[in-house]
Amino acid sequence: MSDIKRIAIITNYNIQEKLSAAMKVAEKLCEFVNEIYIPETYRDRIMRARMHRAEFSYKPLDEIYQSTDLIVGIGGDGVMLEAARRATPAGIPILGINMGRIGYMTELEMTELSLLDNIFKGEYYLDERAMLRVEIRSSRGNNKFSAYALNEAVVANGTTARIIDLELLDNGRLVSEYRADGLVVATPTGSTAYSLSAGGPIIDPKLSCFCVTPICPHSLIARPLIFPDSAILEVKNTCVREKVLHLTIDGRATFDLYLGDTVVITKSALKAKLLRIKNDDFYFKIRMKKFF
Repeated sequence: MSDIKRIAIITNYNIQEKLSAAMKVAEKLCEFVNEIYIPETYRDRIMRARMHRAEFSYKPLDEIYQSTDLIVGIGGDGVMLEAARRATPAGIPILGINMGRIGYMTELEMTELSLLDNIFKGEYYLDERAMLRVEIRSSRGNNKFSAYALNEAVVANGTTARIIDLELLDNGRLVSEYRADGLVVATPTGSTAYSLSAGGPIIDPKLSCFCVTPICPHSLIARPLIFPDSAILEVKNTCVREKVLHLTIDGRATFDLYLGDTVVITKSALKAKLLRIKNDDFYFKIRMKKFF
C-alpha cells in the first residue's frame, strides 16, 4: 500500500473549468485520504461556489510545500514548473493532470482519473529529473542571486526585439561569442520547451547533459551545443548598446542582467520527482504530443 496520506491540489481555482476539475479530482482522492490541502487564498472562492468538503484543509502555500506527501497539479506545464520549483527542495513528488495545450510533463488526462487508484495500491514510480542551479554574478564576482530551474535559463533582451551580444564560456574557457536574440540553456526536460522552438534537439531525459541553443543568431554557423552536466557554463552580458538584459527562469521569474554580469549555470544537487502511473516511455509521450 502507498504511504501517501496528505495530498495537495494546486491549480488556478479562479478559472471555473479548473475549479470544477479540481473538485472531480478531490472527489476521487477522498475515497483514499482524509485530508486534502488547498491554498488558503482560494478558500472564499470554493466557499462561494459551495464546493467545500469536510476533507479540505486551507493552508498557506509555503506550508503546503513543506508538509504534504504529494502535489497534484492541474493545468499545463506551467503549473508543473511552479510546483517543481517549490516542491523539489522538500523532496515532494508531483503528479500532473493535463488541462493545458501540451502538458508534456503531466501524467494524466481528466478522462483518466480512475488511474489515481494505482497510487494507493503502490503501483507508481518516481521519474527523477535533473535541474539547473542558476546564479548571477556581478562584474566584480559578487553573487547577486541564485535559483533553480527544471526547464531552462534564458538570457535575452526582454520585450525589445533587438540583437544582443553575449559570451559563452565553459569552465572559464571561451566557447563562442554570439550576436543573437538570446541564449537558452536547457536541461533534457527543457529540451522540448523553448529550446525546441529555437531549433534545439529533443534530448532523452535519461542523458546527463545541458543544451545551449541560440535564439535567432545573426550567423550562418551558430548551432545548438551539447555539454556534459559536469560543465560550469557562463553566459556573460557583453552588450554595450542595451542598458539591461534579462534572465528568465522556467518562463516565470525574470531578473535584470547588467553589462559585465555573468549567469553561471551548473547541475543542481536537487532532482524534481514526477510521479508516474502509466508505463508510457519517453518517445511514446513525444509522439502523442506531436513533437514528431
